[in-house]
Amino acid sequence: AMALPGDLWAELPAERRIFCSVLLFSWAVYLWEAFLAHRQRRVYRTTTHVPQELGQIMDSETFEKSRLYQLDKSTFSFWSGLYSEVEGTMILLCGGIPFLWKLSGQISGRAGFGPEYEIVQSLVFLLLATLFSAVTGLPWSLYNTFVIEEKHGFNQQTLGFFFKDAIKKFVVTQCILLPVTSLLLYIIKIGGDYFFIYAWLFTLVVSLVLVTIYADYIAPLFDKFIPLPEGELKQQIETMAKSIDFPLTKVYVVEGSKRSSHSNAYFYGFFKNKRIVLFDTLLEDYSALNKEPAEGEDGENEETKSKTKNKKQGCKNEEVLAVLGHELGHWKLGHTVKNIIISQVSYYKLFF
Repeated sequence: AMALPGDLWAELPAERRIFCSVLLFSWAVYLWEAFLAHRQRRVYRTTTHVPQELGQIMDSETFEKSRLYQLDKSTFSFWSGLYSEVEGTMILLCGGIPFLWKLSGQISGRAGFGPEYEIVQSLVFLLLATLFSAVTGLPWSLYNTFVIEEKHGFNQQTLGFFFKDAIKKFVVTQCILLPVTSLLLYIIKIGGDYFFIYAWLFTLVVSLVLVTIYADYIAPLFDKFIPLPEGELKQQIETMAKSIDFPLTKVYVVEGSKRSSHSNAYFYGFFKNKRIVLFDTLLEDYSALNKEPAEGEDGENEETKSKTKNKKQGCKNEEVLAVLGHELGHWKLGHTVKNIIISQVSYYKLFF
């Protein structure tokens, strides 16, 4: 008699069933997200006129530019997502992970660390894996920055700045990731039956520390932060923060214009020490993109293109307050705390 699929599945070794389950789950998630993205892309493609609800606040030119940009981003996301899923599948099917683990053991062995130094081997494995990911992701990042972002007038980077920034990010990431991982593996190794509790508490502490020090010690390695000058905007921001009891201590402006003409705003800090950061591209008459080049200059510097011919950047004060109000709304509604709790519950279940 012909065996039923369920019988064939039951006959598979446990490790093979786990392998197939992981692969099937990965593709199921990818296909579901691709389906949702396809539905959204259809909206981008068919909605060619400003919706009635936005007619009073958005002109046709701005809407069309945004629509075409989102279409290009959607196409890019589809192909990059498909590549990522196929790459991950091939790594699993072709034994890429065991191969990399064996290679890591050979490298650590040549450095004088035998098989008993499994934490060292794990760190070498992690370094090689992140390096592989960075290299395979580089063409996609280049295309996104210098084709899509460039086409729509958002890119402000030169090729040299792009690579310098990418290398710096990789090095800083390794300086944080490798020590944290080594401590985590050591805790798991000596933790006994309750290692998952100790590992979870460790990741909780690390997460809180990183959130605390990121803006003061890590972000300044990549971008310049300066206090927002005294003036009407700062007074309005302080008034809005006070109206919702937001414990604001400082307001900074970050030089986002050296990378992109996109704009953003965010806040950080715990308890009574909250700080707000505004991208310079968000502020009218402040962004470097609005400054005319001095006589004899071509409007470009060594790191960025500073496209002074672009349409004037930035928002009016009331628009800046609207953007910031959205961000402060996350705090007022407790979204930040809720996200931390959800992520920590996920970590606990992962270790358990």
